[in-house]
Amino acid sequence: MRIGVLTGGGDCPGLNAVIRAVVRKGVKEYGYEFIGFKDGWRGPLEGLTMKLDVPATRGILPKGGTILGSSRTNPFKIENGVEKIKENLAKMNVDALIAIGGEDTLGVATKLDSLGVKVIGVPKTIDNDLNNTDYTFGFDTAVNIAVEAIDRLHTTAESHHRALIVEVMGRHAGWIALHSGLAGGASCILIPEVKFSLDQVCKWVESRFEQSYSPIIVIAEGAIPQDGDLITKDKTLDSFGHVKLSGIGEWLANQIEEKTGKEARTSVLGHIQRGGTPTAFDRVLATRFGLHAITAVHDGDWGKMVALHGTKIERVPLASATEKLKTVDPDLYKEAEIFFG
Repeated sequence: MRIGVLTGGGDCPGLNAVIRAVVRKGVKEYGYEFIGFKDGWRGPLEGLTMKLDVPATRGILPKGGTILGSSRTNPFKIENGVEKIKENLAKMNVDALIAIGGEDTLGVATKLDSLGVKVIGVPKTIDNDLNNTDYTFGFDTAVNIAVEAIDRLHTTAESHHRALIVEVMGRHAGWIALHSGLAGGASCILIPEVKFSLDQVCKWVESRFEQSYSPIIVIAEGAIPQDGDLITKDKTLDSFGHVKLSGIGEWLANQIEEKTGKEARTSVLGHIQRGGTPTAFDRVLATRFGLHAITAVHDGDWGKMVALHGTKIERVPLASATEKLKTVDPDLYKEAEIFFG
C-alpha cells in the first residue's frame, strides 16, 4: 500500500512527531510505502511531493514546524480542484491519505471522504478547538510559550508601573488565553466565548494598581467587547473565509489609558506561539496520534480521526471533528474570575 501524508493550515509544534510515528510504524510493521505531499492540500492538488521514508524522518522529533510544509489551500475553492486531487492520487498510485490539520484541513478531508477518497485524520491546532478530542497537540506548547512571556512581562510591568496587555491566539476559542492567564497569574483574562465589559476591565486594572501591583491582561485575538463587534485592522479573507485578526490588544490598551489615565502597552505573541520545539507532552501526544493513525489505515477504517479521550487514543468519525467548535465552558471561565483584579 502507498500512503500520502500532508500537513495543512497553520504550522504547529508536534507535526513532525506525527509524521515520524506514521512512517516508522508503517514501514517497520506493515511494509507500507509513503509519499509526502508538500504544502497542505496544494500538494495533491498540484502534484507537489517529496520522498518520505525512515531516513527522511530521522532527527525531526524535537523540530518545530513541518518538514512537509503547509498552506491554507482550499481545493473546493479551485475549479476542478477535487477532480485534480483524485487524478493525481491515481497517477501516483496513492491508496490513501493521512491528513494532519485543524478545522479547515480536516473539513476538506471530511468532504473528500464523502466523495470516495480514503482518508484518516489527525487533529492539530494550538487553539485546542477541535471537537471530539480532549486535547490537540500543539496546544500545550503554545500555552507554555505564552506563560513564559507573561512571567517575563510581570517584571517589566512592575518596574514601569504600567498595565501590560498580552494578546494571544484564539479566533473563536479562548483555551490559550484561559490556561496561560491562569498559569501566569493574570489580573484579567478575556476570551471570545464571553463578551467583556470595558468598564469592568478598567475597574480590575485600577484595583490592581491600588494593591501596588501592575496588572497583566491576557486577551485572545477574537475577544469581543460587550458594546462592539470583532475588532481587527485587516478585513482580508483567506481561502476558507476567515478574516485575518489583528488589533484587539492595541485597542484595549488605548481604551485603558483613556479611561484610567494609567499607561498601558501591548505585546502581541502571534506566531511565536506556533514556533519552536514542542513540549514533551506534545511530542508524546503527537507520536501516539501517529501510531494510531497508521493502524487505522491498516484496518481500513476510513473516514475516522484519532482522538484523545482521557488517557486513551480512540477513533471517532472524521466529520465529528468539525461539526462544531470546542469552546471554553462559561462555567469554567467563571471559576477563573476569582483571580481577576
